[in-house]
Amino acid sequence: MSHLPDAQPPAFDPAAPFEIFLVATPGLEAALRAEAAALGFSNVRQVEGGVTITGYWPDVWRANLELRGASRVLARFASFRAMHLAQLDKRARKLPWAAILRPDVAVSVEATCRKSKIYHAGAAAQRVATAIREALGAPIADKAPLTVMARIEDDLVTISVDTSGELLHKRGHKEAVNRAPMRETMAALFLSQCGFTGDEPVLDPMCGSGTFVIEAAEIAAGLQAGRSRSFAFEQLATFDRAGWEALRSVARRQPTVRFYGSDRDAGAIAMSKANAERAGVTELTEFRQLPVGELERPAGPPGLVIVNPPFGARIGEGASLGPLYRSLGSVLRERFSGWRVGLLTSEIGLARATALPFLPNGAPVLHGGLRVTLYRTDVLP
Repeated sequence: MSHLPDAQPPAFDPAAPFEIFLVATPGLEAALRAEAAALGFSNVRQVEGGVTITGYWPDVWRANLELRGASRVLARFASFRAMHLAQLDKRARKLPWAAILRPDVAVSVEATCRKSKIYHAGAAAQRVATAIREALGAPIADKAPLTVMARIEDDLVTISVDTSGELLHKRGHKEAVNRAPMRETMAALFLSQCGFTGDEPVLDPMCGSGTFVIEAAEIAAGLQAGRSRSFAFEQLATFDRAGWEALRSVARRQPTVRFYGSDRDAGAIAMSKANAERAGVTELTEFRQLPVGELERPAGPPGLVIVNPPFGARIGEGASLGPLYRSLGSVLRERFSGWRVGLLTSEIGLARATALPFLPNGAPVLHGGLRVTLYRTDVLP
């Protein structure tokens, strides 16, 4: 029987499946789980803070490339018990760093401690960093292309590498943004929660920088979320350029519907058009400067109106927003029969001001420092 304090962490086999953690926006874990399952990932499970799947390195690449709703993708490649810093130091040195990291690529190390005998996160991160530097020779830096994460919870150490780098909502297309912008990852999951699958028109009557409209057009065209950016995993020892390029060679679809954005602000329309051009969906989108009261139903089949109006503390307009919501509700009820509506707000009173027939709510979601709720309707009569 082995003596537990001297037990070694199990060897990491790069050819074996491992756990991959998909970080979710708080409140959107269930929507991310549904997206990962629909994309065919294995052992999809909703957990606190996100979703776990099981896979190989190509699954890590595909998760970064194709998932529209994840904030980050973490590859969890080792776990072991550690009751004190010396034990953490010893076991961290025995990990197969050379199978994951490259000696010529700098690494930063972050640690979190919860309900554990090791409680000093800075000291824990330092021990892991020293193990990497001395075992592999990779330079350690505060700002580096790669980040290794040590999570210590109930004395169990889980070692992960952040395979994304920049947060995944940074698709590489949206240079121009308005105040309180909607993140692309959130927009994609809100569209999904409204039942959008890419085969119906979408209209955003307060489109800001165009995020909902552009995201809907990309989904309809079958464009991969991460097609225009680089990722941290390209700096790992496990990276295979040919395999990655094969994943990225996906044919574009030609949607039969169009995607519409309007806003009373000329600057917002200019931003939206520029962002749509960078995303390669100009021919699928139409943006017009228009106040809500002049909104008209587009020709063609019914679809989804989705809108993220100003709400209270978000841009400091508070109770004065009631007339705007009443006007929006009136226009949608009168002119958009057969369409569905999705509306985001932090204030139930503003949602009620629309007088729209909302379905039961989902979980609130953290957006711009506030908890917002997606209010959805069925098909309007």
